[in-house]
Amino acid sequence: MEEINVKTAFITGVSGQDGAYLSKLLLMKGYRVIGITRSRHEENLENLKKLGIDNEVIIQECDLLDISSIISFINTYKPDEMYNLAAQSSVGLSFKQPIGTINFNIISVLNLLEAIRIIKPDVRLYQASSSEMYGKVSNLPVTINTPMHPLSPYAISKASAHWIVVNYRESYGLFACNGVLFNHESFLRSNGFFVKKVLQETVRNKDNSEWVLRVGSIDIKRDFGFSPNYVEAMWLMLQADNADDFIICSGKSITLRSIIEYVFEKLGVSKDKLVIDSDFMRPTDIEDIYGDNSPAKRILGWQYDLDFYQVLDILIEDELTLFTQNKSC
Repeated sequence: MEEINVKTAFITGVSGQDGAYLSKLLLMKGYRVIGITRSRHEENLENLKKLGIDNEVIIQECDLLDISSIISFINTYKPDEMYNLAAQSSVGLSFKQPIGTINFNIISVLNLLEAIRIIKPDVRLYQASSSEMYGKVSNLPVTINTPMHPLSPYAISKASAHWIVVNYRESYGLFACNGVLFNHESFLRSNGFFVKKVLQETVRNKDNSEWVLRVGSIDIKRDFGFSPNYVEAMWLMLQADNADDFIICSGKSITLRSIIEYVFEKLGVSKDKLVIDSDFMRPTDIEDIYGDNSPAKRILGWQYDLDFYQVLDILIEDELTLFTQNKSC
């Protein structure tokens, strides 16, 4: 009987939104999925549980700041692919904790690459880069060659990690790719992110006469997409003939204000419930940013044509369902 070759994939940051959707995608494709977390605490499995795959992913603890732990895991599981989604990913928090953000987001990537180089150089690595790296751009749309001008400690750390990946690819011949994902949402998004905050607070309080939604700068524009579709691009990058870096985005931007107004209108909430609060303002911010996804579509065969208002319709329904379920528990 012919032996079936089952691919093994590591996913760091498996407990997050993208980690859960990527796990589901890889499981559907027949992979053995090893989920790497800092802690095996029950809360870290919540997103996997929501997708019904918590019993299918092998969860392991690993400190990505300890290269010996990474080497041990590579020796044990001999992965074919590694998806590094782990990071301190809050822009706002990075201003409060710049040293911790920069230290983890850079050293963890360096350790992964060095461990692959030493132990198993045929491993294919995907690194989660960020559109925040480009920051203050003079020309739109952003392409992979747009000069970077990061405006936060988080963005600086991601830009540094991005170039480390490029350097290991060029210097050591590793199959290492950067996926520059612009904002992408789902009902699994953690509470600290803007769209999730707007949806969650509005759904919970739409009938509360005393509630107001407090936000910072909302006339800035961002390129938003849908997480389940974006993780498909991650996988496609590691199936390509050649390692390269790609922008993954919707290709257009909308204001944060328009998102709030759309959600309010859909849920029957008055616009006077919106309050601009200086406490939520950042020291620096990007006024407008959107990317060019045509290389990903042309070279990888990635398909994406969702308008973000279509995505918001999905997210509103998901948030209403979650709220109803939580109330009945």
